[in-house]
Amino acid sequence: MPIGESYLTATDAYAPVSGCFVSDKLQAMVRKVALLTAGGFAPCLSSAIGGLIERYTQVAPEIEIIAYTYGFQGLLEGNSLAVTQAVREKASLLHRYGGSPIGNSRVKLTNAADLVDRGLVAEGVDPLQAAADQLTADGIDVLHTIGGDDTNTTAAELAAYLADHGHSLTVVGLPKTIDNDIMPIRQSLGAWTAAEQGSRFAQNIIGEHNSGSRMLILHEVMGRNCGWLTAATAHEYRQWLDRCEWLPELGLSREAWDIHGVYVPEAFLDLEGEAARLKEVMDTVGSVNLFISEGAGLGTIVEEMERSGEEVARDPFGHVKIDKVNVGAWFASKFAEGLQAEKMLVQKSGYFSRSAPANTRDLELIKSMADLAVDCALQGSGGVIGHDEERGNDFRAIEFERIKGGKPFDITQDWFGSLLRDIGQPVAESVAGQ
Repeated sequence: MPIGESYLTATDAYAPVSGCFVSDKLQAMVRKVALLTAGGFAPCLSSAIGGLIERYTQVAPEIEIIAYTYGFQGLLEGNSLAVTQAVREKASLLHRYGGSPIGNSRVKLTNAADLVDRGLVAEGVDPLQAAADQLTADGIDVLHTIGGDDTNTTAAELAAYLADHGHSLTVVGLPKTIDNDIMPIRQSLGAWTAAEQGSRFAQNIIGEHNSGSRMLILHEVMGRNCGWLTAATAHEYRQWLDRCEWLPELGLSREAWDIHGVYVPEAFLDLEGEAARLKEVMDTVGSVNLFISEGAGLGTIVEEMERSGEEVARDPFGHVKIDKVNVGAWFASKFAEGLQAEKMLVQKSGYFSRSAPANTRDLELIKSMADLAVDCALQGSGGVIGHDEERGNDFRAIEFERIKGGKPFDITQDWFGSLLRDIGQPVAESVAGQ
C-alpha cells in the first residue's frame, strides 16, 4: 500500500509521454545509441535496459544499440556489447532479473588521479576527452545513463564537455537509487522494490529475537544522507505485521516481532532518552528490534574515528565508505549496556534489497520513464527523466544542471509521524540544518 504523499499514484506511474513529438527528420539523425549503468545496484537496472531496448525496437528498430560494460569504465576502455536482433527479441527477459547484465562501476570522469591509479587513463590524459573520443569513434548519437545523482551529474559534465568541443551528442538519464534522494525527482527507480525487499529481509532476521534472552536486533538499511528507505522499509514491515496472525499464549506475539525504534539521518536522536525508553521495552517484551539508516549518526562516528587517528576510507566521489564504518555496530555498542542486552545481532539488508528484480510498481514506473527517455532522445532533448517536484510533478526530461543528490527525507510527513507514534517512539525533531 502507498505511503502517503511520498508515493506516486498508479496514474502518475503511467503518466503519458507528452511534449516529445519526434519528427522523421530528427529520428533520422539518430543512427546509434549507447546504454550504460553505473554506481551501486538498484532493483531497476536490468529492467530499465530492457525497457529502453523494447522502446527503440518499437519506434525505431533501424537504430543500432550498444551497451558499455561496467559503466563509464567500459566507455573509457572502449568495451561494449552489441544489442543484436536476438537480444531485442528476448529483451523482456531483463524485467525478471535484478542487478545489471552489462555491469556497473563507480567512475568519476573528473577525478583524473583516481582513473590513472586504476589504469583507465594514462597520466596527463583528460578523462572527459578520452570519453568524448571513444563516443566519437563509436559513432554514438545518444547516450543513456542509468544511475543516481553521481552518474547523472557525471553524464552532465560529459555532455557539457562534448558541447563545448563541438561533439553532437544527446544524453538522457534515468534516475536510479534506492535512497530516493535525487533532487528534484519525486520518485527514483528501484526505491519501492528496495523497501519491499528490506521488509522481507527483516521478517527473517527479526525471527531471531528468541534465539537468546534479552536480544537486541539492529537492521541497518541503506541511506547515506536520506532516511526515506529506512522509513519506507519499516512501514512495509509493519504492514506485513498487520497481515499476520499471532499466538501470544505460546510466545508468538506481535510485540516481540514489532519495530521498537526507527532512526534516520534527518532526525535528532537523544541516545540517552532512547536507551531509557528501550530499556523498558526490553524489560517488558524481552527483546528490542531497531531499524537504522546507514547514515544515521555517521558524522559523529567519523569524527570519533578521526580523533582516534583511524583512517576513514572514501570512494572516488569523496563519500565515506559506509561499509567500513559499521554504523549498526556503533549503535549496538551504544545501546547494549543501557538495555542490559545479553545478545546482539546486527544485520544489513542493503545488498539483498538492491540486487532484487523490480516489483510491479517499479516495473510500471520503469516503463513510463524508459518510453519517455527514448522519445526525448529521438527529439534531441537531453536531461534526466522524472516527475519534477519543482514544476508541479510534471513528467519530463529535467535539466542536468538541476540534478543533485542529498534530497532529505521529509520527517514531518503524517505517515512517518504515525509510524513513530504507533511504536511508542517520540515524534522526530529535525537535525539542525535539515
